[in-house]
Amino acid sequence: MNQNILIVDDNIDFCSTLAEIVRSQGWKPVMQHSPEDAIAYLEKNANSISLMFLDIEFGDRSRMTGLDMLAHTVKHFFTIPVVMISGKGTIETAVTATKIGAVNFIEKSILAQDKIIDVLKSASESIGNKTKNTELVRFLEEQGIIGTSPQILEVGNKILNYARTDLNVLVTGETGTGKKLVARAIHAASRRSKSLFVTVDIPNIPREIFQSELYGHVRGAFTGAMDNKKGLFHQATKGTLFLDEIGDLSPELQANLLLPIEEKTIRKVGSVEAEKIDVRFVSATDKDLIGAIKEAKFREQLYHRLRECEIYIPPLRQRREDIPHIIEYYTKVHNAEFEQTKAFSPSTVEYLKNREWNGNIRELYSSLRVALQTIMKNDIEISDLHLALSHTSSLYSEPTQNVADQNPMVFSTERSLKEDLSLVDKMKIESTLKVNNGNVSKTAAMLNVSRETLHNKIRRYEINVQQYRK
Repeated sequence: MNQNILIVDDNIDFCSTLAEIVRSQGWKPVMQHSPEDAIAYLEKNANSISLMFLDIEFGDRSRMTGLDMLAHTVKHFFTIPVVMISGKGTIETAVTATKIGAVNFIEKSILAQDKIIDVLKSASESIGNKTKNTELVRFLEEQGIIGTSPQILEVGNKILNYARTDLNVLVTGETGTGKKLVARAIHAASRRSKSLFVTVDIPNIPREIFQSELYGHVRGAFTGAMDNKKGLFHQATKGTLFLDEIGDLSPELQANLLLPIEEKTIRKVGSVEAEKIDVRFVSATDKDLIGAIKEAKFREQLYHRLRECEIYIPPLRQRREDIPHIIEYYTKVHNAEFEQTKAFSPSTVEYLKNREWNGNIRELYSSLRVALQTIMKNDIEISDLHLALSHTSSLYSEPTQNVADQNPMVFSTERSLKEDLSLVDKMKIESTLKVNNGNVSKTAAMLNVSRETLHNKIRRYEINVQQYRK
């Protein structure tokens, strides 16, 4: 556990006094006497700092005030809690510091030893709780699952617990919550991780070739079967087969999954020989399968076979405290890829945190991606987000309308021709998917492109095909 406390104050005597109190409580004090020096220190040592005491005023020797330093810390070192200290504190300054992101504001005139010890104990408890979950949070982040909220930590614990078994797992949650990421995480933490994770994209497999795709076929099994073919079950041998959008599988095709799941045997189309398979099943859906069972749209027997364990992923609105972490993570990924230094201001992060994300993580990522790639500024403010959010929010708030009609293309001198053409391309695909009720094959035919090309574009533009299906 990190035990370092950073003290930033130009009063050397006060720094020494505060450092002695910090040291008496088992912490290691680190002293810097200007915001510039403190920032330089954090650039190299941020991971070792558990808490910062930061003065407000630094005199003429520094170009920055304590509030400037606070804003910089909140933006670039989000995980470090900051306690502001001041000899000239006012209510207005305290309010400003709190709005920027300070966890506490203390006047030097009343900064008694007991008060400092209380602050340190509070920090110690918080850090202790974080430490218990450090490895779990790190594992989840490696899988692209970002957050430290109790809800997401519960999801993480279930992932690790179920991954140790060979039980079939059903992953449920609203569209865009990250069900496939959870499925991949289960595979990554399991004994099967060295073998393949194979996805069955159920809505986009034509029913007439469903069996062939999953089980394979023998030569001559049907017209066009020129050679023997292995199916997705064969590809997933000793690995994990992920049945994505299982709730969209028609009742007649559901029967084809019972034998492989129950007895771990399959027969290639056209063959009379049964083959043993060693596959772990993970499924995902945003549908109400219990309701579907009552309406005779989903087989109860299949439901119980697939749902030996269940992981429910809460929507983003139920874990808003994770949104700043998600923003920070995605921004770091973007900056590393494009060699940039972009950042969202604290007020912008707060705005995004309180915004409705009906499309959950997928919608948030899409908005961040557009904003970071189209806003030609390093420091992104709320006013800069309008264009970036107007398109993505319309997709999730009014999915039954023609996106191109309700959100006409707005060309911008801040974007390249390639970027504008990509937006036009995306809108054309979305409007055509709407006309065809989300049928990818019909949409590809209408756009005069192959299904593979269209699937690549759908992935590239992060289009949610499901929302166009009635």
